[in-house]
Amino acid sequence: MKHFLYTGFLLITLAIISCSCIIYNKADTRKKESSLKKNFSNSFYIGAALNEDQILGRDKKALNIVKKEFNTITPENCMKWLLLEPEQDKFDFYLADKYVNLGLENNMHIVGHTLIWHSQLPNFVEKTSSADVLNNRIKNHINLVVGRYKGKINAWDVVNEALNEDGTYRESVFYKLLGESFIENAFRLAAKADPDAELIYNDYNLCEEPKRSGAVKMIKNLQKKGIKIDGLGIQAHWQLTTPSLKEIEESIVAFSELGVKVMFTELDVSVLPSPWDLKGAEVSQNFKEFEGDKKMNPYPGKLPDSIQNQLAKRYQDIMKLFLKHQDKISRVTFWGVTDKHSWLNDWPIKGRTNYPLLFDKNYQYKKAYHSILNLKN
Repeated sequence: MKHFLYTGFLLITLAIISCSCIIYNKADTRKKESSLKKNFSNSFYIGAALNEDQILGRDKKALNIVKKEFNTITPENCMKWLLLEPEQDKFDFYLADKYVNLGLENNMHIVGHTLIWHSQLPNFVEKTSSADVLNNRIKNHINLVVGRYKGKINAWDVVNEALNEDGTYRESVFYKLLGESFIENAFRLAAKADPDAELIYNDYNLCEEPKRSGAVKMIKNLQKKGIKIDGLGIQAHWQLTTPSLKEIEESIVAFSELGVKVMFTELDVSVLPSPWDLKGAEVSQNFKEFEGDKKMNPYPGKLPDSIQNQLAKRYQDIMKLFLKHQDKISRVTFWGVTDKHSWLNDWPIKGRTNYPLLFDKNYQYKKAYHSILNLKN
């Protein structure tokens, strides 16, 4: 009898252990299968900007992160005018084609970035002196590029960074020769080249007045003329404390009231001090006098836990706000995949070590990643 009871007890114990293992394994599997794109699938697209190594598959670790975590991609550089047509009538679509094919193969929402921008222009465009010639170059560029990827690229940043901080128009070669009509023409041409693609205006510091008002005025002007514009891209190159959540929310509401989709297109959070409290993302700014200044590069080897926690809280607060307004927001894209290759390591001061993204330089999840992974509305 004792032997029978012992055997029965042993069998029950083994059964409990077995069930526990099954439950644990299922939970562990669920944990492994979780991702940002799954968590936010009912709210908005979640994505990353890709560099050349990732597009070509040379950075396999980063590419694996992209495929697992994100459902939309943006190219960092390969679709800018200088890269596509470095010399007049000499085109290079190799990298752009690879980028688009990567998105198609992985069923991603593909963004084209960017058609008209004052920076990274080929010399023959930058030095144009005739309005008619420039108009023709814009027309040919948009027709060729948008036409090439018609039905493949889902959304285009048609015009990028056309505004000054006070909401007036930037004195680019486009504005100097054509006035604000260059924006209208660019959107008209893009809409004709691919009627089904989303057309976006993209800029930084749009959470601040009066630049936000300048963008609102510009969009209203396009709409009044019956010109298609589907979205407003807020670049979101932000800091640990600025802009405030209130400023971000006011911008979401202000742009959504125009009837356009709101997109956060280049999200990263700098943890480093900025010279003179510099804000934004004007790529031409570079402060050589601060190179080697330890005060401007306080974490060259590792980010302290206290700052890791601040970064995680900042991202959590931002994403909670995005979820609150998910009916207005269609896409959130991080500007890069890991800290290792973030443009903020060299801007606006070369040689610094920044930590602005969700994955560290060793391709590992950061506290910031975990702080938003399972957020629910």
